[in-house]
Amino acid sequence: MEVELTDFTGSKIALICGDKVLTILRDDKDNIPWPNMWELPGGGREGDESPFECAAREVYEELGIHLTEDCLLWSKVYPSMLYEGHQSVFMVGQLSQDQFDNITFGDEGQAYKLMPVEEFLNSKQAVPQLQGRLRDYLEERL
Repeated sequence: MEVELTDFTGSKIALICGDKVLTILRDDKDNIPWPNMWELPGGGREGDESPFECAAREVYEELGIHLTEDCLLWSKVYPSMLYEGHQSVFMVGQLSQDQFDNITFGDEGQAYKLMPVEEFLNSKQAVPQLQGRLRDYLEERL
């Protein structure tokens, strides 16, 4: 199910638990994109990681959650949010309540929470590109 992609800059993953999505509140620093906004786990690619390996490593670094590929529901290639002319991968996966209850929050970001999907999609404080990508998934699923 995974996209075979050699040129991508990073991955983001929307982890869905029931009708909620796992969000992270970005640090409130002037020198980062989208300061103090809710976003989804993920980040830049290291080495020759696959899109899923990249997302799984970032989720582990940010939240201490071990993801396995069987959690994946959907993935799609989009233009990179940071690097013009490059691609990034957006994935949607399942998160269990048990996984959420055992989060160990890393040193990036101010907070994390399970936010109702509708609230994330409509929030003025969420990263707009990620809202659009999650909306794409929900529309395709219908």
